[in-house]
Amino acid sequence: MASVRTHLWFGNDKAVEAATFYAEHIPDSSVGRVITARTDPDSRVADVVEFTVAGHDVVGLNAGPELHLDEAFSFYLRVDGQEEVDHYWEILTADGGEPGPCGWCKDKFGVSWQVIPRELEDLSGDYSTAANQRVCRAMLTMGKIDVAALQAAHDGT
Repeated sequence: MASVRTHLWFGNDKAVEAATFYAEHIPDSSVGRVITARTDPDSRVADVVEFTVAGHDVVGLNAGPELHLDEAFSFYLRVDGQEEVDHYWEILTADGGEPGPCGWCKDKFGVSWQVIPRELEDLSGDYSTAANQRVCRAMLTMGKIDVAALQAAHDGT
């Protein structure tokens, strides 16, 4: 049976460290198999790690310094409420991570995340009403998502 897994190339040789970090901080995450590949005794070691992030299967590879992750791939981390937004935003932007716009951030390994509260999805609906559109406009002004500000935008207050 065919299957699909995300495959991330860590240009900073941090694949195992990243997998361990996610397993420690993101629910339903774990580190599986770690394989150290060496083509000959003098070659560079390439670690391959199989891991799970919030139930999503991932393969990480230490790909060398010439390759870098970018925003073309990201994890969408759906959370409940401001407390969880704050919690994951703090974890993901710590120790060299970077905040970004509209709920986006990068972790210290260069992986992009969008930390989105369920409330944003609920208040946005299908963007067909004036209230939904106000929520969208409000979100576009934010870095870390502010649930109370989204609710106020929705309510027109």
